[in-house]
Amino acid sequence: MKFKSIFLFFNMTFLLFLLILILLPSMMLGPDFPGRYWWLNWPLIILLGGILSAFNVFYAVNHRLFTLLEKENWPALVRYLEDRVIHKNRYSSRMLRLLVNSYLVLSDSAAVMSLENRVAIAKPALIDANALIFGTARILGKDISGAVRFFKTRKETVKPGLKEWVRWYHGFALLLDHRFQGAAEEFSLLARLSKDAVITGLSSYFLDQNIARTLGEGEQACREISSMGRERVLAALPARKTWDRETSRLSAEIHAAALSKYMEETGQWLYKTP
Repeated sequence: MKFKSIFLFFNMTFLLFLLILILLPSMMLGPDFPGRYWWLNWPLIILLGGILSAFNVFYAVNHRLFTLLEKENWPALVRYLEDRVIHKNRYSSRMLRLLVNSYLVLSDSAAVMSLENRVAIAKPALIDANALIFGTARILGKDISGAVRFFKTRKETVKPGLKEWVRWYHGFALLLDHRFQGAAEEFSLLARLSKDAVITGLSSYFLDQNIARTLGEGEQACREISSMGRERVLAALPARKTWDRETSRLSAEIHAAALSKYMEETGQWLYKTP
């Protein structure tokens, strides 16, 4: 649905609700009731009117942004966001994420890393808050050793909700850098202990399919941990459709969208489906 359609629908619905709230007492309860009704409920009506006004102001201020998003005009959107974020020095998390995602849609990983350097000076806390998309940009830009360093330094500094994914990406970057022992250590820990079924599944899959055969004497232990991780996933998500549902929830995240192929392969490996 278009942003303009959503805006109009919300306005019409909200206005209808306000009209019912204002007129219904007079229509249903007689002409003497509205005075008492207004006296008791005028703060609520004013509050609702304020919410509607704030929504309309927000839409008006961001009209250009919504228009570019509707048209999927990524180059123009990047220019618009660069003006708001970089030139006007407004490093909000929402706008920063949108700018980074727009760069990645255009496959401009170098621009993401340049932006990262600016943010590190202007508002360094935003780097940790958005570690997944900044780190993923390094992987997509083939800066694998840079991705290893980036994720390693942030494994313990990011918020708890991001730690497991940052640790998983550190293992993935190590795997891409052919540092199999380090990747095995990260994935083994996650396969055994992660509370996220998708992270557990991905870790177990890579241990079995990509890492075990490179470890020599450690191959058997690696496969045992992988099997343990697979059993943990199947206990939490017993059917293939439940795995697909969990991975589809991540599809809107740019860092996870880059893993769609591996999520599909992991689903086939977990549930032994073609």
